[in-house]
Amino acid sequence: MSENEGLISAASALIGDPALFGRVHDDGTVYVWTAAGEKPVGSYPGKSPEEALQYFVRKFETLASEIALTAARIRSGAILPQDAEIAVAKLRESIATINAVGDLAALAVAVDQIPPLIDQQRQIYAAKKADEANARAAARNDAKIAKEAIVVEAESISDKDSWKVTGDRLKELLDQWKVLPRIDKASDEQLWKRFSIARNGFDRRRRAHFAKLVAEQSTIASAKEKIVLEAETLATSRDWVATARRFSTLMQEWKTSGRGQKRSDDALWERFRAAQEAFFAAKKADLERRENSMGANLAKKEEIAKQIEALLPITDFATAKKSFRDLLSQLEKIGQIPRDKRDALEIRVGAVEKEIRILDEEHRRKTDPAAKARATDVVRQLTEAIENYEKVAAKATANNDAKRAADALESAEARRSWLAEAQRSLDEFSA
Repeated sequence: MSENEGLISAASALIGDPALFGRVHDDGTVYVWTAAGEKPVGSYPGKSPEEALQYFVRKFETLASEIALTAARIRSGAILPQDAEIAVAKLRESIATINAVGDLAALAVAVDQIPPLIDQQRQIYAAKKADEANARAAARNDAKIAKEAIVVEAESISDKDSWKVTGDRLKELLDQWKVLPRIDKASDEQLWKRFSIARNGFDRRRRAHFAKLVAEQSTIASAKEKIVLEAETLATSRDWVATARRFSTLMQEWKTSGRGQKRSDDALWERFRAAQEAFFAAKKADLERRENSMGANLAKKEEIAKQIEALLPITDFATAKKSFRDLLSQLEKIGQIPRDKRDALEIRVGAVEKEIRILDEEHRRKTDPAAKARATDVVRQLTEAIENYEKVAAKATANNDAKRAADALESAEARRSWLAEAQRSLDEFSA
């Protein structure tokens, strides 16, 4: 742990006893003790002295955490040095203006430990920028080597007749070229020219090759006839999912089968489209029937949802919990409903489920022996504290120390209100 973190931790730990750093006056005003004396920080109307004091303690703790977090971010390099300096200035302003209860001097000391961290990070940042510049230079050199390798490979395969493999590889090489950073202009242009010559030469030979395939119209027509015959067979299928997927595949096969004679292509396409439309019309009709069924399911679920909502407000938790489970089981047994109705129905049921869950958690909390033991211990500690303060007051009175007696009685009185609250919390637990 760094010195800065240690200061923050120490400052935060002292809040274990807020009375070390502040107090609450009878009129509700909360004071913090500083090196310059006592300073009012505000009030918290409608709250007990302990709650008011804790409210301003939390403000202190929040600022302490912010200081620690800022130091950690600077140390990790998550914030730029110039931004870190702005953050430190804001922290100093916050310490000067905050209305909080805690060791404010410790926070100021902690902030003073941050600037050296900024100086360290500034040096690290400068070194990092230099490394990045070197890395960019190295990247440009690597890019030149990579582009030269791309060009050499493109030239070596541009005379191949494996049209798809070579075409795909040239495309991959082009994609690789695009993601590489630019190098010096002269080298870039010279290498690109060689690469373009290799690619264009291959493309010209490939176009000439496929131009010859135009004569093979009968082969294309035969392939499309096969596609159409299968589509006409599938038109009456009722296996909606698998058949729809097969129609999609047949469509892709049609697209990739090539272009035949226009008249033949048009006639085959009309037959294919007619088969496809017949199947999807039947599929749509079946979907509409299922949607009607979902409408009936929705009515049933709506009725059960009303019964679930009628469980509120809950007066008999055990009975309501059992009824909810039974109704929920009935709800889950009903089939599907329209998708656009699901969220609204789930929200209605969820609202009741949330209420039952809250009551269930409250029930477990009130019957938790460990929690009851903790509440009992708080009552015991406060009772002992009051007795100790009363003894101090009695002893001070006997010694004619009126101020110490008054302070002790005031402390005892403050803890009586805390004791009453603790006792009420204890009384909430089941026997």
